[in-house]
Amino acid sequence: MMDSLNDCIVDYGRRDLRFRAPARTSRDTLHEKPSWFIRVRDQAGREGWGECSIIPGLSLDQASGIDAFFDRCVATRSLDLAKVPDDLPAVRFAIESALRSLASEEDLTYFPGAFRQGTARIPMNGLIWMEEPDGMLRQAKRLVDAGFETLKMKVGALPFDQEYGWLRELREETGASTTLRCDANGAFSEEENGWPVMKKLEVLADLGFHSIEQPLRPSERSQLAYLCAESPLPIGLDESLIGVNGEDKVTLLNDIKPQFLILKPSLLGGFGRSQNWVDLAEERGINWWATSALESNLGLYAIAQWVCDGVKTQWPLLPQGLGTGGLFENNVPGSMQIGLGELTNQAHSGTAWDALDSLI
Repeated sequence: MMDSLNDCIVDYGRRDLRFRAPARTSRDTLHEKPSWFIRVRDQAGREGWGECSIIPGLSLDQASGIDAFFDRCVATRSLDLAKVPDDLPAVRFAIESALRSLASEEDLTYFPGAFRQGTARIPMNGLIWMEEPDGMLRQAKRLVDAGFETLKMKVGALPFDQEYGWLRELREETGASTTLRCDANGAFSEEENGWPVMKKLEVLADLGFHSIEQPLRPSERSQLAYLCAESPLPIGLDESLIGVNGEDKVTLLNDIKPQFLILKPSLLGGFGRSQNWVDLAEERGINWWATSALESNLGLYAIAQWVCDGVKTQWPLLPQGLGTGGLFENNVPGSMQIGLGELTNQAHSGTAWDALDSLI
């Protein structure tokens, strides 16, 4: 893959993606989120596309910095991964994606292979969005009926007594054969009366949960290390990975020793840096899966190709978290669909992505 390109035409545009329903986590509630789309054309007329997707309050990238960097790319008629600062990981993801797709002989091919050709399926977890408990149970039933064998839900927004009640009902509703994952987004840092964090993890383990993502805030590194060593429930790191680069990655994994990593290429600086996390994790016997940072269909398409055909891994793929394409009312049209708990790419008609030009 090329890391830079000069004497090219660079264009970009922004689209604020609007959620069909408010997206609630223990951290905040999102009604819309910004994405930037970048197009690069070389002297031979080839074209590459990338998406810069951020989650306000979580991503390192700031809108002003994104616009300023892309403006420089337009003015200098160049793209160069080496010039992207570490505090713009989503920009780096977009530029790496654009260069990858431009270098391919086929349109919108980031990693050639079975997924792009429509002959591979990626196992997925079904995502339960936060609402009232009855609503979350209805979501779970719909997902199980649709063929999902793994469900993921956010925890930490409700008092734990209430949360425990609906999670127990969820386990009764889905049965022991359904794998349940949960994500606290650091919400267990605040201890409730009678519910220290370890007791919460023990209760979730008793309910047969598979794992929990980010029970504590990234700043609580020593406490996270203690939980990873002592908790009966396996722990994955998500937010803890953001902004960590170079040898600090090795230190983080050696200090905390998590059971899983949850990789969001838009938040981690692209595919090369995400692969580095995979390599370091697997050297230590740590498994992983990839999830969306709420990209449009374009960003999801690139990540799906990486997961299926680009990533180098010693593990069979665990269910991934890339099922967010239906969240937005003004999403970019795409060619992927989810059925029976798996993500597939439909036969490439040549027209599914025609609307991309309207983004610039």
